[in-house]
Order: sequence, then C-alpha cells, then structure tokens
Amino acid sequence: MIVTLTPNPSLDRTLEVPDLRPGSVIRATGTRLDPGGKGVNISRALAANGHRTVAVLPCGGVEGEQLAELLASEGVEVVTVPIADSIRVNISVVEPDGTVTKLNAAGPRLSATEIDALAAATCAAANGVRWVALAGNLPPGAPVDLYARLVSRLRGSGALRIAVDSSGPPFAAALSAGPDLVKPNRCELAEATRMPVTTLGEALTAAYILRARGARTVLASLGPDGALLVGDSTVLHGEQRVAELRSSVGAGVALLAGYLAALSEGPAALAEALAWGAAAVSEPGSGMPGQWDLDRSAVVVHTDIDPDRLISERN
Repeated sequence: MIVTLTPNPSLDRTLEVPDLRPGSVIRATGTRLDPGGKGVNISRALAANGHRTVAVLPCGGVEGEQLAELLASEGVEVVTVPIADSIRVNISVVEPDGTVTKLNAAGPRLSATEIDALAAATCAAANGVRWVALAGNLPPGAPVDLYARLVSRLRGSGALRIAVDSSGPPFAAALSAGPDLVKPNRCELAEATRMPVTTLGEALTAAYILRARGARTVLASLGPDGALLVGDSTVLHGEQRVAELRSSVGAGVALLAGYLAALSEGPAALAEALAWGAAAVSEPGSGMPGQWDLDRSAVVVHTDIDPDRLISERN
C-alpha cells in the first residue's frame, strides 16, 4: 500500500496542436482530460501497474466530483476532504516535438479547518503503509511548512517511509524534518541550493547539499540526462532510451512512482524508476504508463561512479 497526498489537485486538459502561434486561432489535433497533481499522478501510475494506492485530496465543486470519478475509473482508491471552493483546472498545450506550454491555475484557498482535516485524513490513511508521498505545490492559505509538519506527524502514525516531491519554500522547509526521500528535478535542485545545475557533477553536489539539510535519500530527475540516486553509501546514475517523445508532463512523478513501487533498493529501484519515467514521456498529455508500456531493456544504471571525480569534472 502506498498513500499519496495532493494538497492542490486539478483537472488537466491537454490540447495537441501542430504548432503554437500566440495571437492566432489554432485547431487542436487531439484533446484529453486527466486527473492532475503530482500525488494524484503517482497514484495513477501505481494503479496502472497493479499496485494498491490511496490518494488523499481536497474535493470541491463539480470539478472535484469529476476528479474523484476519473480516479475511481482508473482503480485508484480516493479519500476526499470536502472544501468550500472548486478545485482548479489546468491547461497544457503540446506541440509535435514534445514542447509543453502549461497554464496552471492557483487553486482554491483552503481554510485552516480544511487544512487540518486534510492532514488528519492523510495520517489516518497512512497507518502501516509502506510509503507516503507528499507531492505537489501547496494551495493558497496553506502554511509553508505543511509538508514539514506532516513528515513529523506521519512518523508517529505508522508509516514506514515518507517521500516529498515539491518545490520552492515548502520543499526547503520539508528538508529539515528528515524525509526518507526527496525527488527534485534539475530546476528544483538549482532553486533549493541556489547554484547552477547543468552537469551531473553539479547535480551531485546539489544532492549532497539536500542530504546535509536533512533529506536521507535524493532521487534527482534530470530529463535527457536520466536520474541520480544519492543516499548514505549510494551514488548511482541511470539513463533510459525513449522511443517516442510525446509529452514530458508527468514524467518525473512516474519516475518517483516506479521507485516507490520497487520491492528493492539501489540499482534495481533506480532502474525501475527510469523505466516508468521513460514510458511516461511516450504518453499523450499527463497519461500514466501501464505495465505493458514499460521497456526495462532500455535502461542502463551506472554503479561504478567515482563521486569525487564527477564533482571535480563538473565544469
């Protein structure tokens, strides 16, 4: 069992267009509507691959009801916390080369009572589970240290391990609570450490900084450069071959879902994560890959990395 929390979920409408020309009328060649939000997409990927998962999320308005229905149709168990306002609707415009332009709404403002109910529902669902993933940006009104508080509360609720996938101040605040895993991308690494992250050496340096601030393990998604896994005695780099690039939306959360689903650690877990991430970019919109979409033969994990040499060659 893996529980996810998405404090600011959405309905994601994706339009595929031949090209994006600002100021003009463009006819979409394809459209789809998906449940959205990092935690939601982690649960979707897990369910699509036969893993039991519970998605905890605020639910308001017709859009909230539709989101819960869509998730149920994909086999995701949902714990909804009623809120006064409607959840947000986001729009992604995807070009043939995989370029994505996203228009994201801020989301509803949650009251203190609604936030407390969301935290309580997460802790109640987490009793005895293998992983809890706290994922996505926070809605207006949420305290910046919400994830940090939840990491501390969840340690007493029976959850075995806790992952955080967020950005900005909420991500920085969560580090000090000591999450078992964080999953930043290249931009989030640079933002959290205030340093450039353009090479593997710089990404490794940034991962070490996050570990020094409290994260126990760092799984860094680096786009075409694959991913780094950095732990107490682990520095691994993996790469994956992508057959067809359709949309990068959701690739990072699919990678995290694959890692959480792995029944092992180290190289095997990183390889599984990369297989899920590579499959996600071949899906349209924010579609999540199923077990028949995974190509584990396209993944290579490098276990013979010399961290000092990699850092010294970062420039």
